[in-house]
Amino acid sequence: MESSVEANVRVQRQRQLKQSLARWAESPYLFILPYAVLFSLLIVLPVAVAIALSFTYFNTVEFPKFVGFQNYIDLFTGDTVFLQHAVSNTLLYAVIVGPIGYILAFLLAWMLSQVPHNIRTIYTVIIYSPSVTGPVMMAVVWRVLFSGDRAGYLNYWLLNMNFIQEPLQWLKSPDLLVPIMIFIGLWGSMGVGFLAMLAGLLNIDRTLYEAAYIDGIQNRWQEIFISLFRR
Repeated sequence: MESSVEANVRVQRQRQLKQSLARWAESPYLFILPYAVLFSLLIVLPVAVAIALSFTYFNTVEFPKFVGFQNYIDLFTGDTVFLQHAVSNTLLYAVIVGPIGYILAFLLAWMLSQVPHNIRTIYTVIIYSPSVTGPVMMAVVWRVLFSGDRAGYLNYWLLNMNFIQEPLQWLKSPDLLVPIMIFIGLWGSMGVGFLAMLAGLLNIDRTLYEAAYIDGIQNRWQEIFISLFRR
């Protein structure tokens, strides 16, 4: 009698286990599990460790010593380079690359949505290519373009056109480096936003444009308002 009860319990446990495994196999969380694990290991964990170490004195040799907010106090009160250059340059970069990058991505996507499909596909691949190109490879390309000698492409063109008399140190001059970083940031950040906005523009119901033309729309620039404020 006991053996039959134990067998029934074992069968029920196996059935419950199979049902649990089946639910896990059909769960959408299983699909994002690899990404969640990698994101936690490569992004969340390093950021958390960095935040924890910011409250310590750590010289990579001795064990970290807790110092509270002393590092932040020294940073904001004793580091003049941080306050005079790092903060201002970071804010300038964020203000320009963020909003202006989205505006340029939208305008580029809107203009590209007006061209025929075959040509649009070619331009889309060209514009989106910075997002899929390795950062190390693009760093080499930009370094050659902005090289500070006469062999650098930009210096070579400017010298041949007599715009400058001596090669410019593009990547060493503080006055030139920040605008270059902003330009590269705009160039590299438009890919993903451009592709998302292009997909949204191409899915707008064409009857909205037809109704707008009937209501008196006069040029294609007015279509931007339809694209921005559509419901």
